[in-house]
Amino acid sequence: MPNQALRAVVAVPVFNEAERIGHCLRALDGQEDLGGSGLGVLLFLNNCTDGTAHVVAALRTSLRRPVRMIERAYAEANAGWARREAMEAAAAWLEESGTPDGVILTTDADSRVPNDWVARNLAAITEGVDAVAGRIALDEADAARLPASLHARGALEGAYEALLTELEARINPVAHDPWPRHWTTSGATLAVRLAIYRQVGGMPPLAVGEDKAFVSSLLSSDARVRHDPEILVVTSGRLDGRAPGGAADTMKLRCEVPESPCDPRLEPLPRALFRFAWRRRMSQLRASGRLGRTALWAPWLGIRRDVAATIADLATLGAVLAATEAASPMLIYRPLRPAELPRQIRRARAVLNLLRSGRQVFSRLHMSKSVAVEGAAQSSAERAGHA
Repeated sequence: MPNQALRAVVAVPVFNEAERIGHCLRALDGQEDLGGSGLGVLLFLNNCTDGTAHVVAALRTSLRRPVRMIERAYAEANAGWARREAMEAAAAWLEESGTPDGVILTTDADSRVPNDWVARNLAAITEGVDAVAGRIALDEADAARLPASLHARGALEGAYEALLTELEARINPVAHDPWPRHWTTSGATLAVRLAIYRQVGGMPPLAVGEDKAFVSSLLSSDARVRHDPEILVVTSGRLDGRAPGGAADTMKLRCEVPESPCDPRLEPLPRALFRFAWRRRMSQLRASGRLGRTALWAPWLGIRRDVAATIADLATLGAVLAATEAASPMLIYRPLRPAELPRQIRRARAVLNLLRSGRQVFSRLHMSKSVAVEGAAQSSAERAGHA
């Protein structure tokens, strides 16, 4: 197929998806509202033994979008490696087409994107962000086969996650990622500008959590990441996943061990509020040029002066925040057990109602705390935690 001027390429890692790849391809081929933007699809088939390649070959002649298929056999393959190879090939295709301002999108072979998926991602990037993360929903047929207990737990976790997300958006607002937003980071729906993808070194080839690590690298470099709640992709809810340690294994564990810990980000409300307030405070200190005055913040977070000085010299705010949370014993994530969720949800709703009503309780508390910190910095991490 001759080279085409492309605006975007969708990278799809594929492993033994003969039954589902047709749905994925047809959904990508049906993308609408792209105007003059060219769209390509890059399939990276790794270690496929179930006839996936034959299914793709049979479909390609009926598709209107250009499709490239790469087949690779590699004994050490894992999910992160496969996604990286797919995205690297997509990046090379854009560069070959002379599209330096192109966009790489990625989804999964067992996912179905809506017909405006690419258009919504491109629109967000056109408005000024560097990357876009969408939300995911389980396939209804797959979800119907999951136990009721898993759905009940998922509903509680989802409710608490939404509350924490809004609390953070109100306590520490981010201009390019305003409320409403979400917390989801999934390889089933990511988009990134080609230049930014290259800048951060691409997708890390991790066996588990490559998508989260990639977004973390974007945030650490101060890339503008939008968590768009209007972008929703349907993905598999099967328990026999293709990637060890992935979403399928997580759901399987929760079926077998109902009290297994929640996602680490779902921490007790007081710790979450403490974290959000300190993210805001560190942002303010850096913006005002006072981050180097480590006595204003390091003792309260239990961070040694020499470590704090190194953190203060980091080049980006994202790197500062990541290093601070990694170094502070006060900011270690302590995940909840499912039984704790109802109480935390009630507390979070109460706090959020205060913020929504315009009673800026936490803003005043944070301000008074900051004044106290600047007036007399404490050297005890225990005392900092009490504060």
